[in-house]
Amino acid sequence: MTTQAAKALETFPNPNPLRDYHIHMEIPEFTCLCPKTGQPDFATLILDYIADASCVELKSLKLYMWSFREEGHFHEDVTNRILDDLVAATRPRFMRLTAKFYVRGGIFTNVVAEHRQDGWQPAPFVELSRFASQSNTRG
Repeated sequence: MTTQAAKALETFPNPNPLRDYHIHMEIPEFTCLCPKTGQPDFATLILDYIADASCVELKSLKLYMWSFREEGHFHEDVTNRILDDLVAATRPRFMRLTAKFYVRGGIFTNVVAEHRQDGWQPAPFVELSRFASQSNTRG
């Protein structure tokens, strides 16, 4: 059976919709074509999101990413398009897509696009010191 690239993104129910938890994915093999030269562009995509009712299914995400390999896109365009498609499929509370494109013409390009659900605010950040547990063991 041959696996084909596809634009369809599948989802599954969030297993813990009452909690804001961070989902982090790294996609190190993203490729598309330069719309001016037709040469390949390579990027690492970093997807961070807080799901609401649904999460993106990984195999469909992989096939979706493959679907850009033969398409010409400016970096800014493809990053925002992917974010829009992921938001439409999953309706997350928060989503950030960071696209780190490899050097072209001596220039690295990073594009960061975000979506926030209306009214959603992140919980305050809690920083735990790696030394906190050690402070109680010294006399």
